[in-house]
Amino acid sequence: MSRIGKKPVELPSGVSASVSGQTIEIKGPKDTQSFTATDDVTVAVEENAVKVTPRGSSKRARQQWGMSRTVIANMVTGVTTGFKKEPENNGVGYRAQMQGNTLKLSLGLSHEVNFEVPAGITVTAPKPTQIVVEGTSNQLVGQVAANIREWRKPEPYKGKGIKYVDEYIFRKEGKKK
Repeated sequence: MSRIGKKPVELPSGVSASVSGQTIEIKGPKDTQSFTATDDVTVAVEENAVKVTPRGSSKRARQQWGMSRTVIANMVTGVTTGFKKEPENNGVGYRAQMQGNTLKLSLGLSHEVNFEVPAGITVTAPKPTQIVVEGTSNQLVGQVAANIREWRKPEPYKGKGIKYVDEYIFRKEGKKK
């Protein structure tokens, strides 16, 4: 039995869910999101909660059970409060600034990196060393933050690069004479 899948997803006030076939649509104050579950699970709305149950005892049905429930819970969180990731620049001359829908990054390369922000995501740079990625989709927010971080991952000797605010970089000792 899936410990995660057994729990129903509670719908807070102001959030509504509707199921048609295998597709569930969740409407909230911030956004509307939909998810199509596989044929291995059944999705039902019961008494202000969304319940996911497997349609068999196969391994794939049990896998999809917990995963589908988690995706639906993330959608409910996204349409109510949203998600946020905060990458920060560490390094001399590493800067970030927003110009329209483009994030301009100076990362010690021979050129400036222009990162186009996808639709549904809000990126701000309150300080030159701080970036804030916000949106209603957990997957999309994480992917955009990872794409920004990919330009200059933090290195273990000086700690230079783009790291998340809550991330710890294990530092290594350099060469000894």
